[in-house]
Amino acid sequence: MKKATLGALLALGFGVAFAAVPSNTHLIMSSADIPTLDPTMVYDTASGGLAENVYETLVGYKGKSVSELEGVLATSWTVSGDGKEYTFTLRKGVKFHSGNPFTCEDAEYSIRRNLVVNNPDSGNWFMAESFFGTGGNASDEPDLVTWAAITKGVKCNAQGQLVLTLPKADPALLVKLAYTGQSIVDKKHAVALGEWDGTEKTWKQWVGKDLNDSALSNKPSGTGAYMFVRKDAATYVFKAFDGYWGGKPKIENVIYQIVKEQATRLEALKKGDADVVETGGRPALAQLQGVPGLKVFDGIPNNASTVIFMNENIKNPDILGSGKLDGKGIPANFFSDVNVRKAFSYSFDYDRYIKEVQLGKGTKRTMALPDMFFGYDKNVKMYSYDPKLAAAFFRKAFGGQLWENGFVLKASYRAGSVVAQTAMEMLKASVEKLNPKFKIELTAKPWSEFLSSSRQSKEAMIILGWAPDYADPDNFIYTFYHSDGFYKPRLNFSDRVMDGLIEQARQTTDRAKRQALYSQVGNRGYELAPFILVPAGVGFLVYNDKIKGLEENYNIMLSGGYFWKDISK
Repeated sequence: MKKATLGALLALGFGVAFAAVPSNTHLIMSSADIPTLDPTMVYDTASGGLAENVYETLVGYKGKSVSELEGVLATSWTVSGDGKEYTFTLRKGVKFHSGNPFTCEDAEYSIRRNLVVNNPDSGNWFMAESFFGTGGNASDEPDLVTWAAITKGVKCNAQGQLVLTLPKADPALLVKLAYTGQSIVDKKHAVALGEWDGTEKTWKQWVGKDLNDSALSNKPSGTGAYMFVRKDAATYVFKAFDGYWGGKPKIENVIYQIVKEQATRLEALKKGDADVVETGGRPALAQLQGVPGLKVFDGIPNNASTVIFMNENIKNPDILGSGKLDGKGIPANFFSDVNVRKAFSYSFDYDRYIKEVQLGKGTKRTMALPDMFFGYDKNVKMYSYDPKLAAAFFRKAFGGQLWENGFVLKASYRAGSVVAQTAMEMLKASVEKLNPKFKIELTAKPWSEFLSSSRQSKEAMIILGWAPDYADPDNFIYTFYHSDGFYKPRLNFSDRVMDGLIEQARQTTDRAKRQALYSQVGNRGYELAPFILVPAGVGFLVYNDKIKGLEENYNIMLSGGYFWKDISK
């Protein structure tokens, strides 16, 4: 009967809510759409939360640890004395969802493919740095990223082991390989779909390509515990893989449903129509605590960093209005004046946000680096809500022209994210209160559109977070503060002094010296105010109490927090 019920629901495309999720099914509801299921392009938590269950990496985090690794598709590995060569012994008897056997050739192809493509919006820049000394691809750095360098760096030996050879030691390589974007794909399957064939003859045709909607994204084949079944505009369906090397999971079906309205998601959770949902901020707990059938998992450490970006070179005439400081729009370089950035930084009511959005369980941070990471300095100065100082800096901006004429600023946030919406509405209200000539227009955008436009520098102001790819402070510091960091298109911020400090920290092995450099980065970040640091909340998850194993296996380094294979009902 349960299978028949599920089949009927699948036929309906899950367009409507239904009573009680079957015991063989795990249903997740979120407001975020999924940009891709192609590992080489996975670089957002929504996509990662699905992909990490379909694909597998060579190594992964052990249990709940954020630092200790264990083998996944690799059973063991050795590192040369100079730290430049890694040799992985691969797991035998593993099959892809297509039925193809997993071999070293697949691992070789997967990592080479990432290095070949290295689209600017993917997460392969930090792997490229390990192999070539640059985060760019062959179009950016043709002298460094060559076919010879790629094949020398990634190859299988005669024993069927994968050998990775670096130009210089990188102690973070293993944790980089644990990131979902470095998952191993099915080479035969990918090539049959028309993806890169793995040869020197064609590799340059794939450099920098946007593969978000690739054939592999639409028809993935991994070694993970769950295989992709189908998708439509609002639903992704997965099924337990009978041939999974780790044993068939206890949950047969997993459904990811995109539901934009928070109220609908919360009601579904309360009624048992969903097992886990994106609840929104902490205020939602008041509607969920004490509800029969629900369990609250609170106190989850926050290993992410969220900021409000202020783009110093807005490349979208459509949102600039008049394009001038005449009260009818803004110029493209609106945020290039440090006085504007400081004024906005003093306009955000941090304490109110902590009190009302995070219900007192939030912390102001001094840097765009989680305080659990080495390199964080609690003594760096912080901005506070100060309308008088905000007004003073607005008066200084653009020689007084800004205050005199006013502006119309168009800002965006992810549709369905109540927390993001609230933060932006709070900022809007406080800024507009300073001067009746100040106007901020807010727009909610779907996740994929939001990501796409912001990565093209087409957004003036957005709120966006960063979860770690790997457990090292550089993954945050370089991303947020460096002029060539991943968030460059959202900021277009550049400071030679800051860049120099970050480069020094990257090359410094002395822990005390590295800490001192990061402290300088934090202090300079305060002086230049490239973005607004949003207070960090304490994480929580509310879920159906029939689910077993979720809390015991929760790991904050995973995009989804837990593997579906580790839970049961």
